[in-house]
Amino acid sequence: MTTSSVASSVWLIDLVLPHRCVACRTAADALCASCRARLRPLLPPLCNRCGAPTSWAVERCRECAGRRLGFASARAAVVYAGPARALVAAWKEHGLRRLGPLAAEVVVDRVAPPAADVITYISPDAVRQLQRGAHPAELLARELASRWGIPCRRLLGRSPSAARQMGLRYAERRQNVRGAFRPLTDDVPTRVLLVDDVYTTGATASAAATALRAGGAERVDVVTFARAVR
Repeated sequence: MTTSSVASSVWLIDLVLPHRCVACRTAADALCASCRARLRPLLPPLCNRCGAPTSWAVERCRECAGRRLGFASARAAVVYAGPARALVAAWKEHGLRRLGPLAAEVVVDRVAPPAADVITYISPDAVRQLQRGAHPAELLARELASRWGIPCRRLLGRSPSAARQMGLRYAERRQNVRGAFRPLTDDVPTRVLLVDDVYTTGATASAAATALRAGGAERVDVVTFARAVR
């Protein structure tokens, strides 16, 4: 079965089956009002660099201090917990396209758009993309591009050899994505907004941002729907 036929099947299932809240399964288009109210926003004070919640505003927090990060800043709309975790799971594993506009709406409500010449996204693994039929990072990037009036382009390629990040410790995540991305052009715009669904340790975002800078970007800012908070 081809990627396009998988995507078509997922789209038809999403269209025909009754819509239910992805978190509590009550009747709702994507996320019911109750579960949406339970999304935990990431509010200031935040680390100026990686966006982690802090006791007071700092340039670098203990989570990112001493690390070589490829991006200039990272921001997320909500904490990766509760309904947000359920939404991302449904989005990633079932390819529910209707979750893209909802996630973008939440991001627009809670994250100020960085100055950018273009929006791009973490490129998917080809095998997992075939299985899922939709790529959350791309869907979110295109929705944000439409709302923020910034062009969206695919700027990153991905090595097929990288293993899944899920379940890996930080050091393993960083090693796993080293060299996993490559710029698709040597003329990447100066200011790039890099989009992904979840920021966990920042290893993937940093590796992708480093590749974009190798392609010519001078500044890369990261925006995600959710962020893991430790």
